[in-house]
Amino acid sequence: MKEEKFIANREIQLLDFLVEKKSNISKKKIKQYLKYNNILVNDKIVSRSNFFLKKDDVVIISYGRKLIDEYNIDIIYEDKDIIVINKPSGLLSITNSKEKDITAFKLVRNYVRKNNSNVFLFVIHRLDQDTSGVLMFAKSEKVKHLFQDNWNDIVKNRKYLAIVEGNVKNDRGRIESYLKESKIGRIYSSKGKDGKYAITEYKVVKRGNNKSLLDVNILTGRRNQIRVHLSEMGNPIIGDKKYGSRSKSRLMLHAYELELIDPRNNKNIKFSANIPDEFNNL
Repeated sequence: MKEEKFIANREIQLLDFLVEKKSNISKKKIKQYLKYNNILVNDKIVSRSNFFLKKDDVVIISYGRKLIDEYNIDIIYEDKDIIVINKPSGLLSITNSKEKDITAFKLVRNYVRKNNSNVFLFVIHRLDQDTSGVLMFAKSEKVKHLFQDNWNDIVKNRKYLAIVEGNVKNDRGRIESYLKESKIGRIYSSKGKDGKYAITEYKVVKRGNNKSLLDVNILTGRRNQIRVHLSEMGNPIIGDKKYGSRSKSRLMLHAYELELIDPRNNKNIKFSANIPDEFNNL
């Protein structure tokens, strides 16, 4: 069974309704369904247990989502060659000097080896630790190189949502610069042309309460590129203390879509990651 559908017959809180309809499972389990976006109301994901249903609202419990148990990480797509996940904020893509144990790489590797202990895992691209969203791995070195060696040619769109401080003036924009790294590991735009060329495009989705929601597409994949470009524009990403944000929030940057030409068959593929609750709440 992939999903179950229920119709609300009165106004009632969502959690109470689900407990009433699914008396055979625990309230704790139902809260997990809510937390990990398994509940839809009128075809929209709802994760708040105190959400108020109206009469005739359609509630769906989706059982089809695959998760990596240790971190409840969404598996967006998997086949014999690749696996794509929705990486949570705060989880490193791969090991660094400070964190050698809990990384997205290790969790996904452990998952794929449960079915085949001979499978290796390779990172195709990376996300910053505090950035959430689409992250792709290969199950062999051959497939890794097939994607990586042609990355700039096969990638069509790398789209992000970012919530930044302040009301961004222009509805659309394009930022180009050469990025360099300081001795303390901070990325900045060089005044000359002696860094790595980077292009960031954005459009404003919404403004309000002295913040803006941006839809961002990067044409190059440089380290901290979006964070640096938006900060230097005068609108640091909320939660990005490294680049000037004063907010105590998580980094409000989410890689929601990766579209590319599959080098294995030259077909177009697109991977999308659910928007985190923090974005909707903010």
